[in-house]
Amino acid sequence: MQTEKSIDIDLMPLDPEQLQLAFAAFNEASEQLSTVYQELQHQVVQLTQELALANGELHKQLTAKENLSQQLSLLLNALPGGVISLNAQERIEQVNPAAINILGDPLLGMTWQHVSQQCLTSAGLVNEWYVKLPKTTEQRRIRIESSATDSAGRRILLINDITEAYAIQEQIRRNQRLTSMGEMAANLAHQLRTPLSTALIYANHLGSNALALKERKKFAAKTVERLHHLEHLTKDMLRFVKGETNQLETVVISSLMAELQQVIEPQMRKHGLQFTVNDYSADEFLVTDRQALCGALINLLENAVQASPAGSQISLTTYLEKSNIVFSVHDNGSGIDSVLRERLFEPFFTTRSEGTGLGLAIVRSVIQSMNGSIQINSAADTGTEFVICLPRYNGD
Repeated sequence: MQTEKSIDIDLMPLDPEQLQLAFAAFNEASEQLSTVYQELQHQVVQLTQELALANGELHKQLTAKENLSQQLSLLLNALPGGVISLNAQERIEQVNPAAINILGDPLLGMTWQHVSQQCLTSAGLVNEWYVKLPKTTEQRRIRIESSATDSAGRRILLINDITEAYAIQEQIRRNQRLTSMGEMAANLAHQLRTPLSTALIYANHLGSNALALKERKKFAAKTVERLHHLEHLTKDMLRFVKGETNQLETVVISSLMAELQQVIEPQMRKHGLQFTVNDYSADEFLVTDRQALCGALINLLENAVQASPAGSQISLTTYLEKSNIVFSVHDNGSGIDSVLRERLFEPFFTTRSEGTGLGLAIVRSVIQSMNGSIQINSAADTGTEFVICLPRYNGD
């Protein structure tokens, strides 16, 4: 039987100096850890305070934003005009009560294209539409303005109901028109009275048996002349009241100038006047009422003939500016006094006993209906120039 042998392990004796060094190292490490721990505690306290301050500031900002959001919501709901917010996909993501009253409900989540196709009909003017209210035959007129698209592709639509404002404007225009027509009717009655009385006198002479045939023909001619004058006055009145162009066609300026020269030149020669046509239109054209424009220019040329002494010169010139076609009628007459220039375009104002006082009023009405302008340049030593500016055709 094998016997167990015990093994004795001799322990090495501990060195007191080494123990002292180890203990010192342990104490130093403990002090370092304590210092680091204290610094960490200080940092934690500081960070806790900073975090508390940041949380307080964020809370203030959040409270301010909530208050602002509530104020904006109240304002949005109180606005009389409709407000619609569209996202990048053109879907309605926010709408106020006014917009719902104008366009109906529901709107949220729908595409603006669908809403416009279902509810809106063009009113013929930019940004203006007709909207038919649901379950009624009433039709409202609205104006829609759009904001610029932001970086996220969103935009805001502002909708205003202009039905009442438009009706008021139409009523004002109608009243102004009626007032103007009333004034013109009174003036027309005054203008008609003299030539009509003269025509009646001539007609009474025609009934005399003692009147010789030569005198009878003379009075008959004068009667017809007065009646033609009345007819001319009535036509001018009707053209002025109409005040619009409605027969649009392409008018080549050089062709128009040639036509005007052919029409007016015989009258110039009859009065011993020199007539010059200067065409710098470079084949430019307009889309307008040719007859109305031609009539307006002939009216100005006839005025120039009546204002010019024999032997003087009248010129008709056209040239191009950046955005306008300019027509100029210039004479070498005695000029027009500055006080009279301010009244020349008034209906029934005239400086001639045989004038109707509607010629220049019609000219201005025609030119304004073509979105153009007319002005007078006149001086005693240079005569008178009428300048018409019409916008050049841009293809719209």
